[in-house]
Amino acid sequence: MGVRTGRRGDRGQTVVEFIGMLPVLILVGLALVQFGIAAYAIQQTGTGARAAARTAGLDEPEIGYAEAGKAAMSGWIADGAAFTERAGPDGVTVTARVPIPSIIPFVDLGATSKTVTMPRTKESAP
Repeated sequence: MGVRTGRRGDRGQTVVEFIGMLPVLILVGLALVQFGIAAYAIQQTGTGARAAARTAGLDEPEIGYAEAGKAAMSGWIADGAAFTERAGPDGVTVTARVPIPSIIPFVDLGATSKTVTMPRTKESAP
């Protein structure tokens, strides 16, 4: 007959400990994903603002500055983007505002905005 080693009372202890830590691990994972989405939204806001300002600085643009800004951004970020323009004698300033998407329902993380100033340029004829 074999001799059993270990204690019977410890069976399942690791499963219970894992289940206890699982909510913490899920929360940390969701926080990392949310941070990545927020960083991506901030980066896309800057890209859209630069494209919109370049277009707004042209004398006769083919498309509007807001359309150019949205075209430079990812579709799911661009859907909520808003652009405002302030024209000056030598340059144009465009501000892009994008709401930060949230993966947690009913949580509003606010919006990010970027302001870009570009000089006015004349389009060269082909």
